[in-house]
Amino acid sequence: MVLDTGSDVVWLQCAPCRTCYDQSGPVFDSRRSSSYGAVDCAAPLCRRLDSGGCDLRRRACLYQVAYGDGSVTAGDFATETLTFAGGARVARVALGCGHDNEGLFVAAAGLLGLGRGSLSFPTQISRRYGRSFSYCLVDRTSSSSSSSSSAASGSRSSTVTFGPGSAASASFTPMVRNPRMETFYYVQLVGISVGGARVPGVAESDLRLDPSTGRGGVIVDSGTSVTRLARPSYSALRDAFRAAAAGLRLSPGGFSLFDTCYDLGGRKVVKVPTVSMHFAGGAEAALPPENYLIPVDSRGTFCFAFAGTDGGVSIIGNIQQQGFRVVFDGDGQRVGFAPKGC
Repeated sequence: MVLDTGSDVVWLQCAPCRTCYDQSGPVFDSRRSSSYGAVDCAAPLCRRLDSGGCDLRRRACLYQVAYGDGSVTAGDFATETLTFAGGARVARVALGCGHDNEGLFVAAAGLLGLGRGSLSFPTQISRRYGRSFSYCLVDRTSSSSSSSSSAASGSRSSTVTFGPGSAASASFTPMVRNPRMETFYYVQLVGISVGGARVPGVAESDLRLDPSTGRGGVIVDSGTSVTRLARPSYSALRDAFRAAAAGLRLSPGGFSLFDTCYDLGGRKVVKVPTVSMHFAGGAEAALPPENYLIPVDSRGTFCFAFAGTDGGVSIIGNIQQQGFRVVFDGDGQRVGFAPKGC
């Protein structure tokens, strides 16, 4: 399943499919499950949905979730028992049984909503496991990498762990609460360093959450690929990186949303400037080069994997998180980053 800290609803693709994407494994069929239970339209669970509905003929609760990239899922809202690798079973998890699913879900069985809202998986299991979990996303180029892995075995698989245990080597920063948006995990990014020097133009004021309006701030989101920073901060970071990487040959024109790319074709060893993210409370994430300079074609073009945004909220995406054990300590209201955590 896809892991998404930027949303709450858990859902699976369900047969019969009206509109479904290609899935690598069998599609879940609720008609063959003895533990599946439909949620009534009048049930409190149904009223928790942001975009809920009702099939009046069946008195069955309906759900729909639309994501920022245009992906969408819709179907019946129900409860089901989930069984994870290792044998752990969680009964009566509220989830969507998606009969209409379109978007960039990359052959996954569904999505595990890991946000802070009342319907997210961590919130639903909090009485048993507490409000803490952690994950480690492996390098996207790993042969056994799976961004949809929930507890896969193998040293090169992405993993997620629920419960209070956290990485001993993690450095923590406080969670920031947005009173107007309960789902997201906000943190306070106070600066970024390139080549060991703080970038003056990455201003804390441009990245701070305004609690009165709910705008601004920085969230940690496993469901977004590329880190996006408020435009002034991104421009300053990009310019600092270009200056520090002056010895590399720029590739004209950029690529997709990236405006800073390099032609590294034919080069076996490349020295690049270091990049580190600094958070309130002294936490730091020193990014390995593969987390910010990524290949975009087979000809040796690599792009600086950050982008600007004018959308209000800045996002730390999963490319920058890969290889870290990222700890969401809901009980302690903090987020931690442990390098080489997979």
